[in-house]
Amino acid sequence: MSAVRVLRSRRLLRQLPSGLPASLRRHYSLDVPAALLRTQGYFGGRWVSAASVFPVLDPATGKELAQVSDCGPAEAKQAVDAAYEAFQSWKQTTAKERSLLLRKWFDLLNRHKEDLAKLITFESGKPMRESLGEMAYSAAFLEWFSEEARRVYGDIVPSPVKDRRILLLKQPVGVASIITPWNFPSAMITRKVGAALAAGCTVVVKPAEDTPLSALALAELAEQAGIPPGVVNVVPCSREKTPAVGHVLCTDSLVSKISFTGSTATGKVLLKMAADTVKRVSMELGGHAPFIVFDSADVDSAVGGAMASKFRNSGQTCVCSNRFLVQSGIYDRFVDKLGRAMDAELRLGHGSEPNTTQGPLINSRAVEKVIHQISDAVSQGAKVVKGGNRLDGSFMEPTLLADVTTEMLCTKEETFGPLVPVIRFETEEEALAVANSAQVGLAGYFYSQDVSQIWRVAEALEVGMVGVNEGLLSTPEASFGGVKQSGLGREGSKYGIDEYLEVKYMCFGGLKP
Repeated sequence: MSAVRVLRSRRLLRQLPSGLPASLRRHYSLDVPAALLRTQGYFGGRWVSAASVFPVLDPATGKELAQVSDCGPAEAKQAVDAAYEAFQSWKQTTAKERSLLLRKWFDLLNRHKEDLAKLITFESGKPMRESLGEMAYSAAFLEWFSEEARRVYGDIVPSPVKDRRILLLKQPVGVASIITPWNFPSAMITRKVGAALAAGCTVVVKPAEDTPLSALALAELAEQAGIPPGVVNVVPCSREKTPAVGHVLCTDSLVSKISFTGSTATGKVLLKMAADTVKRVSMELGGHAPFIVFDSADVDSAVGGAMASKFRNSGQTCVCSNRFLVQSGIYDRFVDKLGRAMDAELRLGHGSEPNTTQGPLINSRAVEKVIHQISDAVSQGAKVVKGGNRLDGSFMEPTLLADVTTEMLCTKEETFGPLVPVIRFETEEEALAVANSAQVGLAGYFYSQDVSQIWRVAEALEVGMVGVNEGLLSTPEASFGGVKQSGLGREGSKYGIDEYLEVKYMCFGGLKP
């Protein structure tokens, strides 16, 4: 018998924030097949209950969706052992065999995309249209790496002597600990796990405590796809048990690789833990993306890019634009048009409502951070053009600030919320100095019609990804990662699989001429 219990729809009555349409006040229920609503840990091909459970909440309502097994270090160790045992046979499978299994997993994600999107919406608050987009993005990584599995090529290197041959072989690193965030509860798993499995590694996934249901549903579909027991393992746990579980996943001698997406502060802690056993690491950490609009830009296009970049997932993505720098010649026009676009396009509500474009923030702490940044900016002279108010629960009004300076807190730290602070600048050099002043460098965006300027700025921005006249840039075919304190390594693209491979040099000697 499972130690967990799913709550029924009659308990999901919610009160919408004041300021939202009264017609949206209704019951919201998570209606997905029981097979996809898994609530136990998954390791060694078995669904395992822990001694205790923790609640998963709908951030829009604060109501409980389910109670999930609260795994601890003992369960984490079981998962690592299961992954290590499975690795001994998984690494022997052919690239074609791994490719076909990943393709079957991809097909199942597409088949169940509607239900998987519902899980994302209810546990993260994301609007349904965005959750469906995430599911397409998630599945695309499995498709991409199912193809890349068969393209892991070594090298034959010309030897300096006649009686030897030099070969460079690529082999899987081993067990990989996969630690993922709540804001993309499906895509951050498939982007990492797809690459790991394609390379021949096995994985232990530790999903965010806010969004374990998506991870467990992916594990169910991996099992249905025929991926062998122990190759994919999932260890859900509460916030309280996360440090102990993380310690096992980052220090156990059977783990060879750590891949983490999350804050820079947490990434530094994991790096320190990984150092004692010198593990391979990939880190996709915090961002503080600049969005620069030059006088030569198409202002309407820039406004559209700003809307897409800033308000996706209510501003809760690592590549969201955080600092908007607009040249003085078009500053007032940009602010006015952006404010009008916010009024016309943004609709707050429960993510399951078809017209919703802005759901809640993940929790009250996230809202408090945005409010603190707004208060700090206003106290230093910023003007609130749109929004600025906290609504009921975890809802926050999309907010536009003008007359922002680089002394304000919102320009110094990542927001992770629907706040647009707009800074005025005069010269290209000034904009680049502000953009590059951050200690992180994940993504950056700029709008210009000057070809020479485009090349100069794209090359000068200290970021790992640049959007030129484009506000959305993520795709499985391109590399994803940052510079400075935004992380180590790359995900996606042909380079993503290399993070899970070692290069072995083989010298074949004693050959007769």
